[in-house]
Amino acid sequence: MGSITPYESAKGRRYRVRYRKPDRTEAEKRGFTTMREAKLYLSMVTVSKSKGEYIDPSSSRVPVRMFADSWLRSKQPPMSKPSYYTTLERAWKNHVAPVWADREISSIRRSEVQDWVSEFSTQKSRTVVLRSLGILAGILDVAIDDRRIASNPARHVRSLPRKGPGKRRVYLTHDQVATLAACSAYPTLVLTLAYTGLRWGEATGLRVRSVNRLRRRFVIEENAVMIAYEIHVGTPKTHEKRSVPYPERLTPMIDQACAGKGPEGLLFGDGVNHMRNSGSKGWFANAVRRAQGFDPSIPRLTPHDLRHTAASLAISSGANVKAVQRMLGHASAAMTSTPTPTSSTTIWMPSRRASTTPCRSSRSRRVADPLPPAAATAQSRLLSFRRGSRPRGTLDFDALRRQMRASVAPCFRP
Repeated sequence: MGSITPYESAKGRRYRVRYRKPDRTEAEKRGFTTMREAKLYLSMVTVSKSKGEYIDPSSSRVPVRMFADSWLRSKQPPMSKPSYYTTLERAWKNHVAPVWADREISSIRRSEVQDWVSEFSTQKSRTVVLRSLGILAGILDVAIDDRRIASNPARHVRSLPRKGPGKRRVYLTHDQVATLAACSAYPTLVLTLAYTGLRWGEATGLRVRSVNRLRRRFVIEENAVMIAYEIHVGTPKTHEKRSVPYPERLTPMIDQACAGKGPEGLLFGDGVNHMRNSGSKGWFANAVRRAQGFDPSIPRLTPHDLRHTAASLAISSGANVKAVQRMLGHASAAMTSTPTPTSSTTIWMPSRRASTTPCRSSRSRRVADPLPPAAATAQSRLLSFRRGSRPRGTLDFDALRRQMRASVAPCFRP
């Protein structure tokens, strides 16, 4: 139990509550103006001790940073991916720590967190705000588990920033894909991204042993991500290995990419070093600008936008959404079933089954003719082209682009 005793102060009579904590040490609470308030507090302490929910007020007078290190350590690889951990660490240092690191956890009120979120939403994007709020809430959850506070003031915050329209998705047609590939220094990689929907890290992480030439499939088991200018190789985004089909028309190009490399050699690039996402001034952006010079209808896009093109072309060719979900590595079909028109007609119109649809027997597979000689010649010359390897005047890009577009584009039409 406990005891209640009165005492005199400068402001008059007050009451003191003495009780024993669960560890059998004594504690007291002073300043109650009435006997009723003191009895109510003593009853609350007694009930919380009997339920095992007692929290020592002195243990909650610690700063937030005391639990931040513990929470961040719980997110370090291999518990999470290096790219995800780096994002959390930066958000903590840049957005959360300057405001909350030195605050006592017992002094934080939900109204303060709400004001912080409201002000923060006017400066940063919705994603940054929600991530920062989630970090603060996760750190305070650690304090709850240590029985430092009874509730989390960063949970159930209202008036969160609303989700905006998001980035406009970009879709290319077969002809536009062929034009982009013809204008690129790495046409095989461009066509692979556009017709398989691989993520950039999954494509650049492919090795020769990852190619099943008999079944025309890529085995996706590695993902190469650049973090702080260094390549980190890990598992795919969903941590699951999957098999992704590629069109038969890509077979000669994939065979050429595998030529002269061992089983552990990287499929794209020099076979040793992972290719890096070139950014706004690299080879892909330059390829887009050159392609726009030949076809102004080609929009501005990034390598990741080719995933949307792959889904659109697959569904418009007759592949069902579930098959495309497995191809893209989405955890749910809801992420895949967004309409993605590639022309004036809807993608849901019935058409012949695409080669991206998994087949259980060889009878259901579409038989295709070998790659036209003209396309193979153009592909061979384009594969050998690298910036700076020869004078620009010796390569007729216009002629190669026309040859590639005329020969390759019909191969990928359903």
